[in-house]
Amino acid sequence: MTCTLGIDIGTFESKGVLVDAKGRVIAEARHPHEMIVPRPGWAEHRADEDWWHDFVHITQSLLDRSGIDPNDIAAVAASAIGPCMLPVDASGRPLMNGVLYGVDTRATREIEDLTAQIGADTILDRCGNALTSQSVGPKILWLKRNHPEVFAETAKILTSTSYLTWRLTGEYVIDHYTAANFSPLYDVETLDWTRDLAPGIVDLGKLPRLLWSTEIAGRVTARAARETGLAEGTPVTCGTIDAAAEAVSVGVRGAGDMMLMYGSTIFIIQLTESRVRDPRLWYAPWLFPGQHASMAGLATSGTLTHWFRDTFARDLPRGEAFVTLAREAATSPPGANGLLLLPYFSGERTPIHDPRAKGAFFGLNLTHDRGDMYRALIEGIAMGTAHVTETYAEAGAAPSRILAVGGGTKNPIWLQATSDFTGLPQIVCEKTLGASYGDAFLAAVAVGRAKPDDIGAWNPALRTVSADPAPVHARHYALFRKLYEQTKDIAAELDGEE
Repeated sequence: MTCTLGIDIGTFESKGVLVDAKGRVIAEARHPHEMIVPRPGWAEHRADEDWWHDFVHITQSLLDRSGIDPNDIAAVAASAIGPCMLPVDASGRPLMNGVLYGVDTRATREIEDLTAQIGADTILDRCGNALTSQSVGPKILWLKRNHPEVFAETAKILTSTSYLTWRLTGEYVIDHYTAANFSPLYDVETLDWTRDLAPGIVDLGKLPRLLWSTEIAGRVTARAARETGLAEGTPVTCGTIDAAAEAVSVGVRGAGDMMLMYGSTIFIIQLTESRVRDPRLWYAPWLFPGQHASMAGLATSGTLTHWFRDTFARDLPRGEAFVTLAREAATSPPGANGLLLLPYFSGERTPIHDPRAKGAFFGLNLTHDRGDMYRALIEGIAMGTAHVTETYAEAGAAPSRILAVGGGTKNPIWLQATSDFTGLPQIVCEKTLGASYGDAFLAAVAVGRAKPDDIGAWNPALRTVSADPAPVHARHYALFRKLYEQTKDIAAELDGEE
């Protein structure tokens, strides 16, 4: 038997899967970790303990459970949360915790300074994206300004997937899709690092080598083989960001296809015929040459459900809490008995790009219970998602079909609320394993054991969630939009007190 291995490192949990040549799952494994929040607006992971340790643990678990001979693994592909910022020294040792993606808003000043220095129009034209909390370039500048002693020792700036690939192969690489998030250091027209926009951020020699995600970055080294149990010499792909692998896993492969990922954040990827130029959305070259992707993401989604569980459901057994909360939310009607939630608990990414935005429950009265609050939380995330899909339509890129994936697809209230507020149906595929399954497929593509269009046979559609909006959905969405506009100045003033 020959198979491929895919492993994904998420915000709160890592997952891995072994898949045979027809896409059948041989074994799967997962391992939890925590997101570190040292102060408001910051979000971090430990590169060794959270990223590499999880990769090793999951690989060993999969080999043990499956009984597969490591020599029968044709290729390995990894994905991870991104884009992240991790400085390492000349030996590849992490010099600090990895700074996470857009949920980390520490570089707000650097975003403002670079935008003023370069010009918003120039950045959008050359980099494809306005500078936001999702951009890695400002975070590198933050490191240079605030920790010059660490910056001086830095030999490479990596992201999460780059670090895993280096641990496996000894090669410092990054795929073009991920690199596009390093604005203003990556030019989407030349598909290369750029020196002229902001030469004062970092020497480009400290950035990884650019590859396409299915190119072979290297092979498993002897040291990595000893640590993981993989066979020395096994091909390893360049890898990509988790959301991209997740999109692949459910069949996003042509223009008009949109992935809606229900994870620690809501993340959206839509393939388009040509580059979408809109400062409210992100752009990147897709995983294969000649294809284009337009992205969006909320700052807190699944993370917000974890916060609610840990804050308001401490009385519930941890393993049963989400099931119980969903059951309680089902007793609350659409509209949550007049309760609104702004889900901006870590600021917000698309489409408002406001790192100073604040979360809020609005409309509370003495009749509301936990079920109403959890329903309002789910609907607040759904309305944030509707704001994004509305933005795509305004940008001339309305989706032709939506494929839903991620842990939130197991919550029928969340799925239905999203369709009801967006007015759009969602397809749920047979397998909802997510990014690790997409990684295994990309590994098969990389070594010629599958073609990109084969994912439809690997993971066929299972069901469709149809939109069934009621008047309350339109009314609450309008109030949701109004509530942010009328409170954003207060939120910014509160931000100045932190």
